[in-house]
Amino acid sequence: MHCDVLITGAGPAGLSLARALRGSGLRVTLVESQTVAALQAPAFDGREIALTQHSAGLLRQLGIWEHLETGAVAPLRDALVLNGGPGRRQGRMVISHQLSPRSELGYLVGNHHIRRAAFEAALAPADDSGAPPELIDGLQVGPIDTRGDRCQVTLSDGRTLHTRLLVAADSRHSSTRRAVGISAQLHDYGRTMLVCAMTHEQPHHETAWEWFDHGQTLALLPMNPCPDTGRPRSSAVLTLPHQALQPLLTMEAAAFGQAMTERFHHQLGPMHLASTRHAYPLVGVWPGGLVSQRFAAVGDAAVGMHPVTAHGFNLGLRSIDTLARLLRQAHAGGRDIADPALLRSYERTHRHASRGLYLATHAVASLYTREEAPARLLRQALVDLGERFTPFKRAVAASLTGLH
Repeated sequence: MHCDVLITGAGPAGLSLARALRGSGLRVTLVESQTVAALQAPAFDGREIALTQHSAGLLRQLGIWEHLETGAVAPLRDALVLNGGPGRRQGRMVISHQLSPRSELGYLVGNHHIRRAAFEAALAPADDSGAPPELIDGLQVGPIDTRGDRCQVTLSDGRTLHTRLLVAADSRHSSTRRAVGISAQLHDYGRTMLVCAMTHEQPHHETAWEWFDHGQTLALLPMNPCPDTGRPRSSAVLTLPHQALQPLLTMEAAAFGQAMTERFHHQLGPMHLASTRHAYPLVGVWPGGLVSQRFAAVGDAAVGMHPVTAHGFNLGLRSIDTLARLLRQAHAGGRDIADPALLRSYERTHRHASRGLYLATHAVASLYTREEAPARLLRQALVDLGERFTPFKRAVAASLTGLH
């Protein structure tokens, strides 16, 4: 079997790239270990994705936004950074939408909603945007040979595929990236993130919280009201060492709600579990490169961000936009889509867009997981300074909207 672009991974990144290449004249194939049934109806996984205005614009251009279900998109108007427990010395920094040209900083959309919309957009029947890609589901990618004028990929059922360009979109721990010989620096933060939806008594005012409390990190991502009760609803995120988090995953629902109410210091009133609970180890990944002979990486396979600055999926969309644009231009001009100069151009562009954010995110995550007195004092000083220094807050607002 032959194709022009073979994408490993039919998650949001792989599907978005396949959609971006529709109508280009390139033959695209997706290989995914999950079944079509799982891709068509992805289960709730707890993750709410903070989309910048720029990312929302890209999803509209790709025709993915229109496939999002009614009520799936919640506005994100403001952001609040807190340091320490409630009291006189609690640090507070407010990033208001008024510091940006929009009425909201961005949007919150469930990861499962994005996955479903991307699948529907990418695999929709042939229309003005061209024919859909071929999808090979339920199979793993085996040996890879990128030598010569074609890349050869062997699947777990023994089939052999030949492609002009292989693209990894199969997670931050990409087996495809590893198979072509690209190493990666992994930073295990020694923490696990618990995520779930919760209802609460007090309104969230469409404000996201990032709360660096003593011994724990909390986040609150505003969702639309609970469809069953009408109560305010948020995605609650709790980060702790794994052994401290484990009991919370199996705690009875009422006891869990009380525990989270106390961890949020009752600032939202009583909280109640409104979904299943999910846990994710926090690991940052910086690959040694993004391209190789007839190979490129996009999405989390290109850079695996710590979620504290909420830029992971947004950076992934930028990588897809950059690579798709270069591939379309090359194909339209009769050039090799795997030309080394083209791939190096993609790598330079995306490294420039992501390196600073990755390093800054790593620095923030490292500082705010330390509990020594000097680290606490420095955190307090930084939050206090940030609240008083409007140009800094304006820069953060621009980063959150993605319009800088």
